[in-house]
Amino acid sequence: MNRRYARLHLSPEVVLRSARTNAGRERTSTADLLADLADIDERKHYLPAAYPSMLAYCKGELQLWEQAALKRIRAARTARRFPAIFEAVAAGRLHLAAVVMLAPHLTEDTAEELLSAAAHKSKAEVERLLAQRFPRADVLAWVAPASSPPLGEQHAPAHVEVSPGTVAPVHDVVRVTPLSTQSYAVQFTMSQEAHEHLRYAQALLGCRVRPRDIGEVVEQALAVFVAHLEKGKFAATTKPRHGHRRSSSDPRHVPACVRRAVWERDGGQCTFVSEDGHRCPADADLEFDHVLEVARGGEATVEGIRLLCRAHNQHAAERTFGSEFMRHKRIAAAEARAAAKARAAAERAAAAERAREKDVVPWLRGLGFSAAEARRAAERCEGIPDAPLEERVRVALTCFRVRGTRTVPATCPGAC
Repeated sequence: MNRRYARLHLSPEVVLRSARTNAGRERTSTADLLADLADIDERKHYLPAAYPSMLAYCKGELQLWEQAALKRIRAARTARRFPAIFEAVAAGRLHLAAVVMLAPHLTEDTAEELLSAAAHKSKAEVERLLAQRFPRADVLAWVAPASSPPLGEQHAPAHVEVSPGTVAPVHDVVRVTPLSTQSYAVQFTMSQEAHEHLRYAQALLGCRVRPRDIGEVVEQALAVFVAHLEKGKFAATTKPRHGHRRSSSDPRHVPACVRRAVWERDGGQCTFVSEDGHRCPADADLEFDHVLEVARGGEATVEGIRLLCRAHNQHAAERTFGSEFMRHKRIAAAEARAAAKARAAAERAAAAERAREKDVVPWLRGLGFSAAEARRAAERCEGIPDAPLEERVRVALTCFRVRGTRTVPATCPGAC
């Protein structure tokens, strides 16, 4: 053992005093770390260090495991809003778990009182405090057999059919557990539609997969889906057309042959590199970026295009055009997307209303005809889809004739 960590040669008094000193240092260093993380997060210092996010920075540069990183990032962001948290953590009045639990409930009006009430309380005591101040609805009752086998011991784990009325717990919706170097146990919840697709795929595959082997079905489906995504992302194909480039009037358009070459050259990874030589590890949310901006004459050639994650693409634009300029551009783009979404929703609603107005079935049902009679009568209007509703209803009513005081379906030739 390293002598630094040996304690047998020290007296109990010295060890106890050392423990108190080290505990105080740990609280102080935790508060200092939160202050560091708050500043790194606010000013995005992780971007020049070649990390796409705060989480990636904490895991890669600070070597924090994921849950520890998430807890400290959340606490740092909360402390940035309410600086009194730094002193409370350094003094030992609040622990990180308490800060994270209090975070959703802290406002300018409640922060001082809540932080004071939570001082020196354990996690369980803070939970009770929040339950008293912010009561929640009762949880859904759920009972499971105590003898249910664990995931790896269930009988027929790949069986698709689910008994009607089965209730699953809402926690751990997705769980991936390594079983070996070549296999994983996956547990998740799927919709009824996805369940029907899965069973239909099993039926179509037939004897090509083992009965109930949904892992093979999902593997084959993912292979097809990944190929589809690769084709859309970087024009992946087994038969590239060399020397052919689709013309486009958009200067930002990147030809398929360029996208394929750039993706292969950059290895499907962000190419941003920090000053100390660290390359951004991001391999998701990648974008094709012009090395020389289009506004400055950049062209979509293999040498003129690179892969950047979205965070570093935005970072590069801010370094070139300024953060304030890019902030206004993002606001304008968000407003344009919201306006387009609102227009599309309004158009869908108007189309649905027009369809309802032209649909004679509800009107016939309102007159007392059965659903079957109304549908048969509506078939008479298929030849006049653009006619006014009144005319469509009149034509539909010709399917019926009056016998005494009762309206009955017509039986003449051509009637419904």
